[in-house]
Amino acid sequence: MKRYHNVSLVDLPLSSYDLIIVLKKNNNGYEEIIRGQVKTVGPSGSLSFTGGTRGGVDREYKSGVKSYVQSTKTSDIVIGIKALENDSFDLYFVPTILIEIIGQKSISINKIKALKNNAEILENCKNCDYILKKCVGYGILKNK
Repeated sequence: MKRYHNVSLVDLPLSSYDLIIVLKKNNNGYEEIIRGQVKTVGPSGSLSFTGGTRGGVDREYKSGVKSYVQSTKTSDIVIGIKALENDSFDLYFVPTILIEIIGQKSISINKIKALKNNAEILENCKNCDYILKKCVGYGILKNK
């Protein structure tokens, strides 16, 4: 995320997103805020879009906790992190606009290869027309 100079972690336990990216959109000083949810790509190569539950060693089970699928109401983009050798990683930028359209709780990273390290998708994640056009072009969505 070195490309973006204004990125901040969100330290609110009930927040549906993990970080905020501030993009400068033009020379007039207009800034756009992108809410990002960070997820680890699973060992099977699947990227989950669900939230509201805890995982890992620090999880605590509470009754009444509801899980949900990320949407434009909860965040703007899901950022899937896939660890590589030599302490590097790939980032899969999946706009929540796309998540709402495909209607799935997860997706194989093999189906979203075109979104890997694709900064243009991140920067335009709130532009529905742009996302639809690109995802049809990439073969992620079928042309209607």
